[in-house]
Amino acid sequence: MHIPSGTTAELELLSFDEALAAANTPSDEYDIQKWLYAPNFYSEYRYILGTRGKKPLICIGINPSTAKPDDLDNTLKSVERIALGNGFDSFIMFNVYAQRATDPDAMENSCNWALHKENLKAFRYVLSIAQKPAVWAAWGTIIEKRDYLPKCLQDFLAVGEEYGATWYCAGAVSKKGHPHHPLYLRKDEKVKPFDMETYLRKFGE
Repeated sequence: MHIPSGTTAELELLSFDEALAAANTPSDEYDIQKWLYAPNFYSEYRYILGTRGKKPLICIGINPSTAKPDDLDNTLKSVERIALGNGFDSFIMFNVYAQRATDPDAMENSCNWALHKENLKAFRYVLSIAQKPAVWAAWGTIIEKRDYLPKCLQDFLAVGEEYGATWYCAGAVSKKGHPHHPLYLRKDEKVKPFDMETYLRKFGE
């Protein structure tokens, strides 16, 4: 379990550029040739966690939990299975909000826009390292937990358009159109196109 120790505004945040530089520095904790982990230590927030490859599936959840290199939780194990099963050689786990919390109800009530700004830089980076960025929307109904989450998604949609990202989902969408969470998907589930622009427009109505 990870319960936030306080709000992220109380933290001295590592910028994404600093976190990426550290993630590319050899570590005694894990193989940096295999893993991309920023920040490269367990903390109150996480920008990205994934494996390195030429054709990654970029998965977007709501917020990070306890996973780290060589110690994936069940959600991340499912993400990796779906990525490999759909012809991708790697996966990158990204989140709408970077605050680490096992229970989404424990996320801070107000958005730390400084954290969001750095998270947006992280998203730009993961899109930049994929020739044809494939982004898997995978946040489930948890998106309704905080009113700032859809606002964050609007920024990710805009950045995705800059990089020519294609959006996907996997499994059945909810009655409100929310894309399925990865945890309870079949291991052979195939990704399918997801209309992010229409989804966000309807969600904002």
